[in-house]
This record gives sequence, structure tokens and C-alpha cells, in this order.
Amino acid sequence: MPTLTALSPEILAKYQPVIGLEVHVQLLTKSKAFCGCVNKYGGEPNTHCCPTCLGLPGALPVLNRRAVEFAVLAAKAINCEIRETSIFSRKNYFYPDSPKGYQISQFDKPVAEHGWIEVPAFDVAGAAVTKRIGVTRLHMEEDAGKSIHDGFADSVSKTYIDLNRCGTPLVEIVSEPDLRTADEVFEYLTKLKEILLYTGVSDCNMEEGSLRCDANVSVMLKGAKEFGTKAEVKNVNSFRYIRAAVEYEIERQIGVLEDGGRVVQESRLWSSAEGRTYSMRSKEQAHDYRYFPEPDLPPLVVGAEWQAEILKMMPELPEARRARMIAEYEISVQDAATLTATREFADKFEDAAKKAKSPRRVASLLTSELTMRLRAAGLELEQSPVSMAGVVMAADLAESGELSSKMLKQLLDTAFEKNEDFPVVYEREKPQQISDTGAIEAMIDEVIAANAKQVEQYRGGKKTVAAFFIGQVMRLSKGQVNPALLNELVTKKLDALG
Repeated sequence: MPTLTALSPEILAKYQPVIGLEVHVQLLTKSKAFCGCVNKYGGEPNTHCCPTCLGLPGALPVLNRRAVEFAVLAAKAINCEIRETSIFSRKNYFYPDSPKGYQISQFDKPVAEHGWIEVPAFDVAGAAVTKRIGVTRLHMEEDAGKSIHDGFADSVSKTYIDLNRCGTPLVEIVSEPDLRTADEVFEYLTKLKEILLYTGVSDCNMEEGSLRCDANVSVMLKGAKEFGTKAEVKNVNSFRYIRAAVEYEIERQIGVLEDGGRVVQESRLWSSAEGRTYSMRSKEQAHDYRYFPEPDLPPLVVGAEWQAEILKMMPELPEARRARMIAEYEISVQDAATLTATREFADKFEDAAKKAKSPRRVASLLTSELTMRLRAAGLELEQSPVSMAGVVMAADLAESGELSSKMLKQLLDTAFEKNEDFPVVYEREKPQQISDTGAIEAMIDEVIAANAKQVEQYRGGKKTVAAFFIGQVMRLSKGQVNPALLNELVTKKLDALG
């Protein structure tokens, strides 16, 4: 794998990276942006297109109302200002996957602008901070078709064109050049994807091209007033690769400057196989797309009344939901972050929490025991053999002390092994918990008699040693002692020793 010459930390510290992102997001509408063709990934090539998609003479575009609503919803979710009157323009260029010879987009009057997203970052001293990344604009446009290459670039290779994607509604979200590290890029994209998934405007499936990202990367000497020459990194299909590509590109550009060279303005492709970027085409001369207003579409007017209607579709967004759940259910910050990772997971938790004796117990069960087993089995939450009703039952039994932690784990293991719901396993197994005071005290006495050293430590004021005795009794009983009763009796027995 080709690698850069390692640059010393001192050299890297001389430079300030500057990064801006352009994120294309396909909208999850039923039909395309300007026609009635189905908006669906895949299918036989060239079967989801019509004269409007292909730009045939006489075919006129009709704007998809739902696409506008999704664009506005996404814009408001990232704190953008909505422009009441925006304009569609023709972006003129020739490429085989664009049969019209132009793309319907927005240029100087986008539907939304001046937004922001907050991400976790670090200041110059290394302290954790929250950083606000500006969003320059969000504009609407249509997607192009897809080129499918067969073989390598030689005399026998072929390129096929699938126009099914032509006309798919997109929003392009352009950030300010506020990002300074590859980690900030990763956090920004993660937060943006999370927000978009919550709103339901896109499925953000990078493998299918529903979310695509280009990174504009430059470096400048720290203290400089002007940004350096940027390179645009394209063809990156995962956040992990985007982070790696940005890291590589930062070091490549610093290496060029340190060697006395000049960074060229160009588009570069990322090769995940080689772990490097390579030149795709020069952008030294700005491409003139000859934008002009789309003559077949009137100005888009999204007035206050329509905006208010669209805002009614806005769900509670992740940050607000996390804060509320922490306060309402008294769960940890870490549990809240896990439970709100997707809107569906958060919905399932809240529904279960309302039915359970202890929401905290449900949260703990979902984020630890259930999640661990799902990952090990390679399953999603909706594929879990243990239903949410089963989770509530398990949490209630544990909360009441009828099931010890060990019993609960054993029952969950059985549920996953046999692909059965928790209530089925519990009714069949019916683990017998020891709640007889006399029997428990007898086991405590046995453990105390065998551990004189720990008894002396307790009597000397080291009260935490009680946990040792509890663990020993649990081991002796094979985890079948009622934990709440055991805690009480161990403390009582040890205190009585003086």
C-alpha cells in the first residue's frame, strides 16, 4: 500500500487544515423530483424513467410538493433560515449520465441558508468542547443517472448508463469551511446523518448512494489570513473512509508544501484499497456551468403558512430527546445516547418504559444485556427473539428481586439459543430463587466461618468487604439467592459481629 513519508509532529503543527463538506442526500419521496416516476433504488436498468427524466422535447417538469416539504424539514432540523422565494436554475454540462445536458438545481437563491450543527470537538488545550459548524446553504436539485463500468480502461472495456436515478430528488447541504480535523468531519457527518434519519426525509444509505459526501480540503500556515488551495476529495462511501481520506489529504498537501511544491486545485478520488487519494481531474480553471433560471418552473414560494404546516411534521430531535429522557427516566447519559441512536430504538424504549416498574432497569437491560447478545448474534433490534414485552417482564422480575442478575442472564442466553421469547423461557424454566431467611443465613454463616481475614477487615471499618461476602454466598447458591434479601442479611450478620 503506498504511504506518505511520515511527517514529524513539529511539521504538522505548523499548518492549519481547513475543511468544508458538500453532502448530497436523496429524499425518501415516493416519486421523483419533477415527474411521476417511482423513486426507488435498483430495478431493471432504464425502467424507472420517462420523457421528463430524459429531457425529451415537449416534456415539462412538475415540482414534487413532498420533496419541497422534506427539503424544508431537513433545513429547519439543521437550523437553517428558509428563503420564502427561491429559484430553480439549469446547471449546464455534458456527461453521458445526464441526457438532458443540464441539471435542474438551485444557484444564487437556494431554498435555505445560514444553518449550523454542533459537534463534539477539542480546543487548542485539548479540552472537550462543543463546536458549532456553519451550514452555508441547503438547496434542492435532481440526481443524474449512473455510469456502470465493465472492466478496465482498455480497448474491450464498456461503460453502460442506467438512467433510473435521473430525476431523484436531492438536497445538497454545504458546510462552511469551519472543520479543522478529520475527527470533526466524522462527528459532523455522524450528527447530520442522525438528524436526517430522525426527520425521516432520507434513509441515508451510503451503499445505495442515498448519502454522498465530497470533502474540500486545504492547509495553510497557522496565523495566515488566506486559505490554501483546496482539493476536492470524491468517491468516498463511508464515514470511516472519509476520515481516512481527509487525514491522508491533509498530510499529502503539507508534504507538497514542505517540499517546496504547489498544491494544485483538483478533484481527487479516494482508493480504500490503497489507502490514498489520487488525481481525477484538474480544477485550475473554474468550470462555467452557465446557470440561468429554469424557464419551465416558476419561483418556489414557501410562505409562513406552509412552513408552519411543514414544522408540524418535525419530530423531537436527538439532542432534545436525550436531555428529556435523562430527566424524565433518570437514566445515565451513556444509556440515553445508546437508546436514542435511532428514532426506532428510542420509541421502543419509551413505550416499554411506560409499562415497566423501573424505566432505569429497562434502559440498563436494553443497552447492556440485550444489545450485547444482538451484536454477538449479528441481529438488529427488530430481529430479536426477545420482544419488548419480554424486556418489560424481565426488567420487572429483576426489579422486584424475583430474579437475580445471574438468573436473568441465563434466561436471556436460553432465549437467544432457542430463538424463543423471554416469557416462554421463563414459564418453562421457572428458576427457583431462594428467599427462605433461614437457608440464606446458614450460607452466610458458612462463608463467614471460612473467611476470618475478611471478617476482621469489616470489623476494622472496611465496610466495602460486605460485597465479598455477598459474592461468596451467590457463588455458593449458584446465583439463586434473592439479592435484595441477601444484602440485608449479610449486613445484619456482619454488624452483629461487633
